[in-house]
Parts: sequence; structure tokens; C-alpha cells
Amino acid sequence: MDKASVGGVILAIAGIMAGLLIEGGNLGQILQPTAALIVFGGTMGAVLVQYPLTTVGAAFRKLVHVFAAPRKENDKLISLLVDFANKARRQGVVSLDADLNTINDPFLRQAVTLAVDGTEPTDLRKIMHVNLEAISEHDDQLPAVFEAAGGFSPTIGILGAVLGLIQVMQHLDNIQEVGRGIAVAFVATIYGVGAANLFFLPFAGKMRMQLREDHQRREMMLEGVISILEGMNPRILQVKLAGFLKDAAPIESNPKRDRERVA
Repeated sequence: MDKASVGGVILAIAGIMAGLLIEGGNLGQILQPTAALIVFGGTMGAVLVQYPLTTVGAAFRKLVHVFAAPRKENDKLISLLVDFANKARRQGVVSLDADLNTINDPFLRQAVTLAVDGTEPTDLRKIMHVNLEAISEHDDQLPAVFEAAGGFSPTIGILGAVLGLIQVMQHLDNIQEVGRGIAVAFVATIYGVGAANLFFLPFAGKMRMQLREDHQRREMMLEGVISILEGMNPRILQVKLAGFLKDAAPIESNPKRDRERVA
């Protein structure tokens, strides 16, 4: 569970609700199903016009990770690559073929497969960079869906307010009804602006940050596999890979262990 995301949403909603109640309002004033239908229905429709249904669906599935992102066990990943390096030094890179079925990450599995098949480091880097760019281009579309929604929803909210005012103008003979109608009409604007700045745009920002971390992990995997092909010392490889990640555990010196690895 991402405490920052969950706590941020709760704090934002609670702060706005508290401000409304302090000013003497009540929740019923902003709970307008018609305004919500106009804003969220119109925003979703506009997003679907801009992006394919598959991209929108993938973006909403990825939205779950904003609140409960899968745990990135970076230390285990570094340890795995170092173990591969030790095994490759003792038995050759071809020996990693037996470990392919144990690799869960498709990107790392493909890189190791190419290494086992005898691909040169330069060629492996070119091939995997093409793959990496394709993945990044696909991933960039996911937060863009919510950025687009954040751009559309305030305008749709204004549209909803105008529609409400049109209805109000038909009852100018009843000034009390006019005042109530204007208040209701502007709820759509609140929904539009609030949804953009409290949900859509923050979701997109957090998603981009998570995708950037995923991209760095893949770069680390690629550099690790290439370093194994080049015969880098496992100890040096561990130091190199730790530099990719800010949350990597500090490397402790253990001469006995290092001698056992090289032996």
C-alpha cells in the first residue's frame, strides 16, 4: 500500500469537506448526480476519442499501482545478477540456460537468452535498446491518458455549468428558484476542476514516477547482462548495479565471501 497516495487523497477530500462545513455549507450542496454524469461522462468520452480503448483500459489497470504498487525487490535483483556473473565465470555464459525458467521478468529473460545464444555485447545492447524504447513508448501513453482527462474535465465542468444556467434562465420569474439553480449549476465546475487537480493530474504524475523507476530497473538489468558477457568481476558488477538504484543496500566488504565467489 502506497501510504502517500492513499493519505494524499484522503487529506485532500477531508480538507475540502471541512472547509465547506466550516463555511456553513453541507455535503448535499455538492452531491449532484447530474453534474457528476456530465463531467465524468463527458471527460471519459473525450479521452476515448483521443486514445484507443486498449490504452485507456491499460491505464486504468495501471492505476491500481498508484495506491498499491508491487514491491520492487532491487536488492534481490542485484544479488541474482551477481550470482549469474559468478556462475558465468565458473561455467561459462551458456550455463545460464538452465536458469532461464527461473527468471520472471520478461525483459531480463530475453536479455539473458540472447547472451546464452552467443550474442555479442554490442549487438545485445542494440537489440535490447530497441525493446526498451518500445516499452517506454507504450508506458508513456498510460499517464498521458490521465493528463488528457485532467485537461478535459475543467472544460467539461464549465460546459455543465452553462447547461445548468440555461435551465435556470427558464425560471427567472421565481428569484428563489434562480438562486438555488445557480448554486447547483456551478457544482459541475467544482467537479471538473476538482477531479483534474485532485485526481487525474496527481495520478498521472505518480504513474510517471513509477514507470521511470521501472525503466531504470530494466536499464540495470541490461547493463548487468552485458557486464556478465564482458566478464566483469562480480564484486565490481555489484558496485556498478547498486549505482542505478537509490534504495540499494550498502555493500559490505567480505573478503572470504569474495574469494569463494571467484574460486
